[in-house]
Amino acid sequence: MNILLTGGAGYIGSHTCVMLLENGHDVVVVDNLCNSKIESLKRVEKITDKKIIFYQQDLCNVDKVHEIFRQHAIHAVVHFAGLKSVAESVEQPLAYYQNNINGTLALCDAMQANGVRNLVFSSSATVYGNPETVPINENAPVGPFNPYGRSKLFIEEILTDLYASDKSWNIALLRYFNPVGAHPSGLIGEDPSDLPNNLMPYISQVAVGKLPKLMVYGDDYETSDGTGVRDYIHVMDLAQGHLMALEKLTADPSQVTYNLGTGKGYSVLEMVAAFERASGKQIPYQIVGRRPGDIPTCYADPSLAEKELGWTAGLGIDEMCADAWRWQFMNPKGYV
Repeated sequence: MNILLTGGAGYIGSHTCVMLLENGHDVVVVDNLCNSKIESLKRVEKITDKKIIFYQQDLCNVDKVHEIFRQHAIHAVVHFAGLKSVAESVEQPLAYYQNNINGTLALCDAMQANGVRNLVFSSSATVYGNPETVPINENAPVGPFNPYGRSKLFIEEILTDLYASDKSWNIALLRYFNPVGAHPSGLIGEDPSDLPNNLMPYISQVAVGKLPKLMVYGDDYETSDGTGVRDYIHVMDLAQGHLMALEKLTADPSQVTYNLGTGKGYSVLEMVAAFERASGKQIPYQIVGRRPGDIPTCYADPSLAEKELGWTAGLGIDEMCADAWRWQFMNPKGYV
């Protein structure tokens, strides 16, 4: 298939590019590079020995998006593009609603006008808010705590309405838990443009000496050690989930929603200890106050994805930390 990836130069997008190219698909990437770098796609081409068609373009530029669809025979879209920081969304809610929702509307408009009906959407476990129980299955109540999560939920509702109005659409809503790790080559990985918002790149940058210490946001949660518990999933397992979701939409058209996680929760301090084992480095840290929008515990029940997609997360915490460290050690300044 010829697949359009919005936000395909980003962390998850670039790893999914590798997965798709290595499984015989062709890829067109649209990315405005506001929180990604073109170097990631050059390295994807090196890993796969295949070419990527790339457009540096914002989805909110409706005319340009339509033009891209007219120029390429697109069969399916994987929609990653969007602002993605929980903390920043609390400070700048209008930017998150404007960018994430308007970009999706422009994309769907272009897809509809050009007869493309297969869409995999990059959603998030943040749509569940503070869950009543864990593990979380797809039927759990939703109620995000922050504008980032609400923008993802609003888009899910828009796509659900779209499917209800026209059953020729085939839509997969993939609710990610916490992607970590990197491609085993060490050539591509997570490269935040500023101070990392996510745990693993923060730990990695401390380990490589780029940052002096890890800030641990809160040690008074009702968890085993007081720090927040999350379901960390290797980014290559996540990329595999996108490939299998695309295959399901082709073989069994419908609208589906899946959690992509491991089903296991690890605390911040457990992740620190695992990374110290993988890297041989000590990770100094400082406990500070809770961060706005964070919740105590969140991990998945991924059994529906296993049942309907045949997908399970195959890589554990040791591989996650080892691959993240390899990427950071080989690229101490990221893609620079």
